[in-house]
Amino acid sequence: MKIKGAVLTLAVSAVAVAARNSSSVTYYKDVAPIVQNRCQECHRPGEVAPMSFMTYDQVRPWAKAMKIAVLTKKMPPWSADPHYGKFSNDRSLSQTEMDTLVAWVDAGSPAGNPKDAPKPREYTEGWQIGKPDVVYELPTPIDVPASGIVDYTYVVIPTNFTEDKWVQFAEVRPDARSAVHHVLAFLRPPGNNFMKDAQPGVPYIPRRPASEGRQGGQRGQGGNIQDQIPGEMLVGYAPGLPPAQCKPGEAKLIKAGSDIVLQLHYTPNGKAVTDRTKFGLIFAKEQPQKRVMSMMAMNYFIKIPAGDPNYEAHSLATLQQDVNLVSLLPHMHLRGKDFIYKAVYPSGETQVLLSVPKYDFSWQIQYALEQELLLPKGTRIECTAHYDNSANNPSNPDPTKEVRWGDQTFEEMMVGFFDVSFDAHSDPSALQRPAGRSD
Repeated sequence: MKIKGAVLTLAVSAVAVAARNSSSVTYYKDVAPIVQNRCQECHRPGEVAPMSFMTYDQVRPWAKAMKIAVLTKKMPPWSADPHYGKFSNDRSLSQTEMDTLVAWVDAGSPAGNPKDAPKPREYTEGWQIGKPDVVYELPTPIDVPASGIVDYTYVVIPTNFTEDKWVQFAEVRPDARSAVHHVLAFLRPPGNNFMKDAQPGVPYIPRRPASEGRQGGQRGQGGNIQDQIPGEMLVGYAPGLPPAQCKPGEAKLIKAGSDIVLQLHYTPNGKAVTDRTKFGLIFAKEQPQKRVMSMMAMNYFIKIPAGDPNYEAHSLATLQQDVNLVSLLPHMHLRGKDFIYKAVYPSGETQVLLSVPKYDFSWQIQYALEQELLLPKGTRIECTAHYDNSANNPSNPDPTKEVRWGDQTFEEMMVGFFDVSFDAHSDPSALQRPAGRSD
């Protein structure tokens, strides 16, 4: 009986302590710092989230929903397996942060004393990167219909740079976010023929070869396949994708005379809108020591059988010189299940760089390494992805159809984007060779 009494006393004490701790948690003192660091990046006016979390009055109505989202790890969006790699932009909450939010909600979401609030974060209105040195805007507004399918639209933007420019920060800001699925800005240096038939500033939709249907995989203009492959990606926009931000001493290069080709993907949502996307650049203040370049390991030849719940696809890229790995960005569409990057070193050693066990098409996340990783010449970046084309996938547009590569979300893709850095004075021509697949 004494033992039972002691146990009961301890249990009551634990409940009392928990209740006391819960009741002492307030928004201004405990929750506001978490919201600032983990939520406001998206939850503020003009950003991707549908509601703002800039004040207590804005957060309070969403308290119970926040608790559920935190406990299910739906928010903040972060899909990396913690067993592989460490990433500087890890959005996942610590156990302490989760416990604090849950305790606050369970206590009735009290405000507390406003004097306990942290200093508000300062944001440059309209830009996450700060005030750009130069801003480009679509010369011609693009009308997006209320319904139907809109093929990828391309717009060539001449930079008119008469000298090479080193870009440390870049950001794309769509005007009609509700209808913009993504925007990618590709570099087209002098002599590159990507989208060669597009007139500068004029929206352009490449013709689809007559032999291709909607499931055939749109690959551009026909003719030489080299003219259909985009150049280096400068920056992109999609839900969850941050602006391009290079570390001090690193930057992306835009060569003199280059154009920037915007790839715009619109998804009609029942309301006709007009878009005038813009993008801004901030230049490095001094000559960088390292150049950052975006690369791809893609598989154009995926062919997912109807009803297949676990189709496996592979892609690879072999590095032709020593580089440092900066970041990783896996990309699939609605049937994507999981994605793994591996490095196979010249010694034969294999290392998992990133594992995304539950891929979420709604959030295009770029995983920035906490410390850059040396990849010696001859290293292979190998990507493995799985797709669920069965009726058990609630996001599957049509499990009765075979699926191949294509631009639209009801088609599929397999792209392992990755950024690397290397000596700014070296010739990266070998790195710019198209990456391959691995069937």
